[in-house]
Amino acid sequence: MTTATTATTAPTTTAITDIAGLVTNDPSLGEGPLGLIRDAAVVIDGDRIAWVGESSKAPATDNRVDAGGRAAIPGFVDSHSHLVFAGDRTEEFNARMSGRPYSAGGIRTTVAATRAASNNVLHANVGRYVAEARRQGTTTVEIKSGYGLTSQDEARALTIAGAHTDEVTFLGAHIVAPEFADDPAAYVDLVTGPMLDACAPYARWIDVFCEQGAFDGDQARTILTAGKERGLIPRVHANQLSYGPGVQLAVELGAASADHCTHLTDADVDALAQGETVATLLPGAEFSTRSTYPDARRLLDAGATVALSPDCNPGSSFTSSMPFCVALAVREMGMTPDEAVWAATAGGARALHRTDVGRVSPGARADLVLLDAPSHVHLAYRPGVPLVSAVWHNGTLI
Repeated sequence: MTTATTATTAPTTTAITDIAGLVTNDPSLGEGPLGLIRDAAVVIDGDRIAWVGESSKAPATDNRVDAGGRAAIPGFVDSHSHLVFAGDRTEEFNARMSGRPYSAGGIRTTVAATRAASNNVLHANVGRYVAEARRQGTTTVEIKSGYGLTSQDEARALTIAGAHTDEVTFLGAHIVAPEFADDPAAYVDLVTGPMLDACAPYARWIDVFCEQGAFDGDQARTILTAGKERGLIPRVHANQLSYGPGVQLAVELGAASADHCTHLTDADVDALAQGETVATLLPGAEFSTRSTYPDARRLLDAGATVALSPDCNPGSSFTSSMPFCVALAVREMGMTPDEAVWAATAGGARALHRTDVGRVSPGARADLVLLDAPSHVHLAYRPGVPLVSAVWHNGTLI
């Protein structure tokens, strides 16, 4: 009798050398909050970062890649996206650019198209947008539901999102479903009852659009509390279109993030500065709706933690480009280039309660972006230029 044996192959190691400036986001490894190392190297072992340091001290590895004096940063961490959808809202955008103001109501157009779409179409759409973002350096992405608004369609959206990311958010409370327009209380009952039962197994997070035209503070509290009782962690669409209770509610409930944060009182800023909730700013939405940008400088000076995300969705911010948002944050929101890069990487990781991404240091996931530029500052210095020249995701060059 013979016994079959299975050969195991050890993970290969790769050294990326001659990096002009490496953003590690670990101050113990280099200069300033970005932990910047000049003339640096990174060693990848399997799907993890094994070593970082000066290029001349890089250990022997199986493979070697010469960065050619380019800069490198952690993969971008996108903590806010709406990618499970079908249809197109070009006409709405065109009308808005011709003078019609943005409101939450346009979401209903996408709801109708998404409900009518097949699973294959939705899977293909999500895959396309994730790949598009990855080509621009995003290696971690959160994906929300919110365009189904029935128990079956929301669960379907979460299942599709889960095929593309581990960071899945139940957003049944995006708007009141059209069928419940005359009875929003009944829709809240649906979201916190049968819909939550159907969706909780497929999600890590629960979100609510706390805004005039969507859900008020009491409704949002009811929905988020129900989600917490089912083990989901809150996130909140807060204070995008007007002053409101969203930010205070997010901090009160220990939400991971309050997203948008465009219209803030001093009390809102203080609450974010004193709590653990991350202020996730979404400048693509302001760009695409011709609205006032969030004041990132005010938040940072108060001591709040800030993240950046493109908020990719078909209505108010149809972009997946984190470099574009970095440039907007520097130009329009008072952030320095260093702060914007940190917010788009480590800040997003904070907003997702992740310690394995958003940094380039030993033990972190091997997500690394090589820029066709000598410094990370070029992301803001050269807006609109495709500077991402190589992306490693989970240790694999993609």
